[in-house]
Order: sequence, then C-alpha cells, then structure tokens
Amino acid sequence: MTTIHDRIHSGLVTHHVAEQPRGLTTYATRALAVLRMAFGLTFLWAFFDKLLALGYHTGYDQAGHLDRFGDAAWIHGGSPTEGFLKFGAKGPFESFYHSIAGSAWADWLFMLGLLGIGTALTFGIGMRIAAAAGALLYLMMWSVYLLPDNNPVIDDHILGAVSMVVLGLTYAGDTWGAGKLWARTSIVQRWKVLR
Repeated sequence: MTTIHDRIHSGLVTHHVAEQPRGLTTYATRALAVLRMAFGLTFLWAFFDKLLALGYHTGYDQAGHLDRFGDAAWIHGGSPTEGFLKFGAKGPFESFYHSIAGSAWADWLFMLGLLGIGTALTFGIGMRIAAAAGALLYLMMWSVYLLPDNNPVIDDHILGAVSMVVLGLTYAGDTWGAGKLWARTSIVQRWKVLR
C-alpha cells in the first residue's frame, strides 16, 4: 500500500490536491479575502472615475475646477492615460510614456485592464491572470515616475504588485469569493491558468 507521500511524488495525486494552500489559518484566508476585495474595488473605482469623471483625480481642468461627468470622462472623449503619462512621467522612460499618452490603444488597454482586474479580484475569479495583470500594471505605473520621491525604490505601486502576487499564489478568491465555484467549471478544469 502506498502512502500519500509516495502518491504525490509519483504524480498519482491530482494537481488540484497539490495546489491547496497549506498553513493558512481561517483568519489568514479571511484577511487575504478582505485584501483581495479592497484591491478589486480600488481597480473598479479607478475604472468608473475615469469612465465618468467622478472627480476623484478625473474631471479637474488645469485651473483646478471640477466638472463631474464632463469632457474629461472617457465616455465624452476624455483620455484616461493622457494626463498621467503626459504630465506625470519622469525618468528613463519619460519619452516612451509621452509618446503613448492619450493613444486610443493605450486608453482601451488601460481601461479594460482596470475593469478586468477589478472584477476578477472583487469576485475572486480568474485570480492567476488578474494577479499577473495587476502586478504588471502596478509595475508599469511605477516605471512612469522613476525614481519615486519618498523612497528611491519602494512605493505603493511596488507594494501593490507584491500584493497581487500574494493574492494570486494563495487562492484568495476561494474565501468570500467565487473562486471554488470558478475552479470547478469545465474551462478552468481544462485551462488551469484561468484559475
């Protein structure tokens, strides 16, 4: 009779069993779920602010006047990337980011990224792809403004990227999310990267 240790090393134990996080307490999984949802809602809020110019970074003109739902809203022709990339970029990638500021393809990729990452994190589905995309987006935003003013290396974008990795590796969508149900779908069973 083989032991579970023998079965794991011989490949007889399914991938699903081997992926379960170990050593996480109930409190730890709940804390990760809260962190996941908080990040998800942060991404979704950024999406809706840029979509509608709600006045939380989007909707102010150069004189500082707020025009909610005005011309700065993406739905009214405003660009969600232009201001940050045109006026916020500094450092070694400044000319690159200036060159793509306000481009339609950059606006669409950015907005779809915010919506997709935010939705996946909020509901706990597609955590692997959402975490990878979120980490990449945070790193790209960090690279827009090099070097940060308060610390030459670490800032909130790096912490966000690290948090995305942690959320993706700990199945944070399984607690208070639809991660377990999502994992049972046929498409996820076939394509584990969608987990």
